[in-house]
Amino acid sequence: MIKKKGAFKVSMFVAASSLVLAACGTESTDSKNGSSEGGSESAEITKIVAGTEATFAPFEFMDDKGNVVGIDVDILDAITEEMGIEYEIRNVGWEPVFQQVKNGEIDFGASAITITDERKETFDFTTPYFEATQVLVVKEDSKIASAADVKDKKISVQINSTGHIAAKDLVGETNPNIMAYENLPIAIQEVINGTSEAAIGDNAVVFEYLKNNPDAKLKVIEDDAFAKEYYGFMVKKGNQEVLDLLNEGLEKVKANGKLAEITGQELE
Repeated sequence: MIKKKGAFKVSMFVAASSLVLAACGTESTDSKNGSSEGGSESAEITKIVAGTEATFAPFEFMDDKGNVVGIDVDILDAITEEMGIEYEIRNVGWEPVFQQVKNGEIDFGASAITITDERKETFDFTTPYFEATQVLVVKEDSKIASAADVKDKKISVQINSTGHIAAKDLVGETNPNIMAYENLPIAIQEVINGTSEAAIGDNAVVFEYLKNNPDAKLKVIEDDAFAKEYYGFMVKKGNQEVLDLLNEGLEKVKANGKLAEITGQELE
């Protein structure tokens, strides 16, 4: 899925630009500046490539034409329009997003990725663009009323998500009652099936799931035990060019009100 725009100019030394552009999905055009001796070259980033996991409505999901759509896509549309560039978004799956960013196969992850201290050890993140929190999903007739009530229950989560981390915090790192699945809809389906007694997931995604599945007979439990989280776009550690581009674009869409219009939130 490719969105066509124009070009964003960044300057870098020849060797650095060659390494960055060869390693990732970024496309650019080069032009000489300065003298042939001791001079530098500039590169125009004309396209950036994002990876996502498109089962995370309302942030990213597939429409009936097979296109990735959602809040993250709308934000990228707004950013790239402001920055005058083109982008492509690839539906690669949750865990592959992290690996492909790390390997330089894609430029960044755009998949409602929560900024955490652990992730920042390996990746760089843009400024936040959305505030979220975790919630519990249980059957309507469940006796579970709070996060404390799941300590001896089977819990389903999306693997290596912040819901997975929250479950470990609640019941223990190696607790066998935690069941991790490829995506959150599967984790919620396990509650419907009775395989697990509660699922933990991001609030906006859970509410979107319930809106789209009104016959699921589920309820949401919000609890202050779950801290606030913030989403950001994720780039390879040290990929300053793409990070700066995305941050500049985010600042522009915050300032003109487009970000708040898309997300329904006002972030400082």
